[in-house]
Amino acid sequence: MTNKINTKVNIGGIEIKNPVLTASGTFGYGSEFHELIDLNMLGAIVVKGISLLPSKGNPPPRIVETSCGMLNAIGLENIGINEFVNKKLPFLTSINTPVIVNIYGKNIDEYVALAEIINDFDGISGIEVNISCPNVKKGGIAFGVDVQSAFEVVKAVRVKTSKLLIVKLSPNVTDISKIAVSVEKAGADSISLINTITGMAIDINTKRPKLANITGGLSGPAIKPVALKMVWEVANSVNIPVIGIGGIVIPADAIEFLIAGASAIQVGTANFINPNASIDIINGIESYLIQNNIDDVSDLIGSIKI
Repeated sequence: MTNKINTKVNIGGIEIKNPVLTASGTFGYGSEFHELIDLNMLGAIVVKGISLLPSKGNPPPRIVETSCGMLNAIGLENIGINEFVNKKLPFLTSINTPVIVNIYGKNIDEYVALAEIINDFDGISGIEVNISCPNVKKGGIAFGVDVQSAFEVVKAVRVKTSKLLIVKLSPNVTDISKIAVSVEKAGADSISLINTITGMAIDINTKRPKLANITGGLSGPAIKPVALKMVWEVANSVNIPVIGIGGIVIPADAIEFLIAGASAIQVGTANFINPNASIDIINGIESYLIQNNIDDVSDLIGSIKI
């Protein structure tokens, strides 16, 4: 890396070496990739969603390839917070990259309990709150599709943690900016978006859904234009850093999000295709800055011309 180019960005008080993070659910617990790439080069690692208790997720089949993307209905399978801190966190603390833990719950109490546990561990830099989950106390409606529910869960988590608090937004809403403003008011340090778009696929021979869960979350290049538009909208609606997610595969994709107003990006589905995708994007962003005589990546953020 050249000394003349500054790729550091500040996300809610945490300075990271570059704006490239891994997206939850696509990078395991980090250790799965340590023999494939240099984890120390990443801006941050966002581990797969963690719940209070272990979860087996949904029955198979739960992944289907689609045109320019992928449908998944994993169902947030994970090992639970206790096993994570005992078996996965020691490795993560051995690398020089901030660790962000994505959390989810079935009610506010579960989110709060997770935040309290995580707050005690110095090796965890931040929490990413997945509010796309159904609130069982309100009939299964996702926290993230209702302004008040989104506000309440984020406010409750904010009270219990002093760590970086990122809120991950669902795109399956009428006006994502309203949700973004509500979680900012509730105390979020940053907002990441978008989570997957609900979709489905059908086997025309059996006439049955290809996923056992019937529907799943669409990710990959197919959703990039939607994600880019929503990131631009939210970046113009809030005063906290926005992290762009959705179909980022090559450096140019990431650069588009930065220009649109994202302070950082997350690489998701691309990790399944190319384990080195995040590193390629880091190098590509630096090359773009050099070629365009931009000394600081912050000068690129929000530089869109309308």
